[in-house]
Amino acid sequence: MIVELISVGTEILMGNIVNTNAAYLAEQCVELGLCCYYQSVVGDNADRLSETLQTALNRSDIVIMSGGLGPTQDDLTKEVAAKVCGAELYMHEASRDAIKSYFTKIGKQPTDNNWKQAMMPQGAIILPNDNGTAPGCIIEKDGKAVILLPGPPNELIPMFENSVVPYVKSKLPSIICSKTVKICGIGESRAEDMISDLIAKQDNPTIATYAKTGEVHIRVSAKAEDEKTAKNLIKPVVKELKQRFGNYIYTTQEDMSLEKVVVDLLIGNDMNIATVESCTGGMLAARLINVPGVSDTFKSGFVTYSNKAKRKCVGVKKKTLEKYGAVSKQTAEEMVRGMRTVNKADVVVATTGIAGPDGGTPQKPVGLVYIACLVGDKVTVKEYHFAGNRMKVRENAVTSALNLVRECILEYYSEKTFGKK
Repeated sequence: MIVELISVGTEILMGNIVNTNAAYLAEQCVELGLCCYYQSVVGDNADRLSETLQTALNRSDIVIMSGGLGPTQDDLTKEVAAKVCGAELYMHEASRDAIKSYFTKIGKQPTDNNWKQAMMPQGAIILPNDNGTAPGCIIEKDGKAVILLPGPPNELIPMFENSVVPYVKSKLPSIICSKTVKICGIGESRAEDMISDLIAKQDNPTIATYAKTGEVHIRVSAKAEDEKTAKNLIKPVVKELKQRFGNYIYTTQEDMSLEKVVVDLLIGNDMNIATVESCTGGMLAARLINVPGVSDTFKSGFVTYSNKAKRKCVGVKKKTLEKYGAVSKQTAEEMVRGMRTVNKADVVVATTGIAGPDGGTPQKPVGLVYIACLVGDKVTVKEYHFAGNRMKVRENAVTSALNLVRECILEYYSEKTFGKK
């Protein structure tokens, strides 16, 4: 089945906000086994919106429209969709009651224009909104479906997952299951080269690589009549990927991030961590702190951006900075050892580098980053060369630092286990 996405809102069209909804919906539709050939962004104009929707219905089986379900006069999506599909609007009392309850819960009074959101197309399937005032709906016409979703992502995502996904699955003759193998420490070109033979002979399942910041994700997707059959087709491929990539794979769970894997590894081994950052400026600590439950393992994080801070906060020697410079293997090592002295953390990770755009030299170019990790009594320091702008260098450094922590902890316990044998 073919799906088409229409994002509604002049603020999207003008670039005032980033259209994250389209990216989310496109990815979810692919996982459901839908083919997405077209996406559109339309401003809050009834004529252009009507024309875009009619074009979409002529070439697609399902049209998903996001945005324009609010209470104001320029929120036109529902009215236009109903007109194109030949459906009259009526007051949906259950939606009206839900809007009233929502305002009661937040201690406010609805205005008269809020009741506009409870006007629904005749015959539509109503999609409740537990996170806002705008319910969604599905209008079916001539074997096709127009799905209307609210614009705010915190409303759109749960509505899609709770209501749209079951609806779409009920319409599909077959299902698609996917498994994502997440890799860190190998670039996309190398990763693809390592599985080029698998890609060349792929049929069902299919294999696709996706480059993320500092990571590569390999998605294995299979189509079958039922979920169990699809998963059985995926298993041997994932097993082969595990054999080829080994510890470069940090997870095969879709909802697991690299920082979550690191935090779980720390908590599972009853270890705590501290960070000391220069070029990443606190981004590494922030990634870790994004993980719920990290308070059980995260001790502290320092941003020692200047040489003075490196000396004062974590005891980097003046002669080290003078001889080797702030961006050096020696400084990175002293940063983690100094942080260990300060707070006695089980694991310490440090970053120091040249993020640019200025400050590089032929000997130390922009993008040069040293990352050190101390686990037990062993310090591992790695040199990295990242391309891209300032933010890209910093983001890649953070991802590489997290992966180095993961590798060092695994190596630490591997050596302990080997020693016992």
